Amino acid sequence: MKIEKLIEEGHQAKLIVEVEPETMEQYKRRAARKISERGKIPGFRPGKAPYHMVVLNYGEQAIVEQAIDLFVDAEYSNILKEADVNPGASGSLESIDSLEPPKMTFRVPLAPEVDLGDYLSIRMPYEWSGPEEGAVEKAIEDLRQMYATTENVEREAQVGDYVLVDVKSEISEVNRTGFAAFIRQEPRDTEWPYNGFSHELIGMKPGDTKTVKHTFPDDWDVEELKGKEVEMQVTVKTVRSVTLPELDDEFAKMVGAGETLEELRKAVAKDVEARSKADYDDKYFVDLIEKVKEGAVFKYHEHSLEHEGEHVLEDLSRRLAQQGMDLETYFKVRNTTREQFIEEEVKPVAKKRLERSLILDEIVRREKLEVDNASLDAEFNNTLSALSMQGLDLAKIRGGRKGQQQLAQAVAMESANRVLTRSALDMLKSIATGEYKTPEERAAAKEEAAKAVEAESASGEEKAPETEAASPETESGEVS
Repeated sequence: MKIEKLIEEGHQAKLIVEVEPETMEQYKRRAARKISERGKIPGFRPGKAPYHMVVLNYGEQAIVEQAIDLFVDAEYSNILKEADVNPGASGSLESIDSLEPPKMTFRVPLAPEVDLGDYLSIRMPYEWSGPEEGAVEKAIEDLRQMYATTENVEREAQVGDYVLVDVKSEISEVNRTGFAAFIRQEPRDTEWPYNGFSHELIGMKPGDTKTVKHTFPDDWDVEELKGKEVEMQVTVKTVRSVTLPELDDEFAKMVGAGETLEELRKAVAKDVEARSKADYDDKYFVDLIEKVKEGAVFKYHEHSLEHEGEHVLEDLSRRLAQQGMDLETYFKVRNTTREQFIEEEVKPVAKKRLERSLILDEIVRREKLEVDNASLDAEFNNTLSALSMQGLDLAKIRGGRKGQQQLAQAVAMESANRVLTRSALDMLKSIATGEYKTPEERAAAKEEAAKAVEAESASGEEKAPETEAASPETESGEVS
């Protein structure tokens, strides 16, 4: 078998494969036998007709075509191995230039690749400084809001009220029916449809209608609203006053964060700090990966991007399903088509996700990162706990024990991926902050630590007899 390999644009390989006549003859004999097994040749049992009779009844062309199918099925993986091709997806038999002997042309998408460049020279200080002043009190107030009681009132809306409104506009992204807005003393960035909207409702009573105008900035998250002045008709349906629970020990018990108000404050402070650090980490690592991308060179076939795009759509579909909506309805609400949505919104997200995963996978490979059992066990147990809290009952998994094993394997794989991702991010952070150690240095440090533990253990064993000798004296009462 002769193979000519050409690497083409678009990160794919063109393989021109010429089969030796002797090899082709073997596959033609197999093809004839297969044809005779499923066909009827007068005077012969299925699969027993001689080669020349199969040719006489079905023709040489049919045998050659069947032989090529058998050859491709049996030899394709060997062709890729011999040509030193790492496929990123299934290839295709593009053409057969001749039949005797066959000369076949395959096109194979190559597996994605990334050259990280001089990633070890990247620097970015890690400067998390903890939650802002008053963050704990804000979080406690949010908890009080969650456990508050409300009642309808006929007065004008004021700060601290929930207001149920209908919002109408020519732009569907801001249309809402029965939307509950909470009027905070200080509006937050997370307020819908923009920061400060709820304060437009102050002074309105049930049944009142008001026209609100707002100009969205050019960098707004929603494409349809970027840089646009939007006019909204806001109608108040109900105003509900809020009665907050007393901030005392009973409230702490109600929340389930301790027996006292002090324990509640400590729990909330710990949670606020963790969320603050997580938010900082999210932005830090996004920016850090962008710096790595600046010096990186990516190579991937369009198929890899399309495959990642399918995952993006699947994730969106799952989130929409939780809201009782499907993709087609979502496209109609967004006034777009599937094709347009994929091109304008899915592909950019897929590109970011694909390139991010390539960077992290390459960091794992280059830095020889591995999953340690303790981290894997912890992540595995956390994932199972989260699934249980979401209502998953392992005893009711379809398929019985086999279904449970399959779920456990899937969770284990996902857990391992998460642990490796965290390890890769931590490695990038160590590089960016100047604390990097090579794989050899890390291995040496690990070995030294193991020796220290072993030495400490051995030291403890040497002292053990003294303890045993002293025991009888203590037990007999001679040593008080």
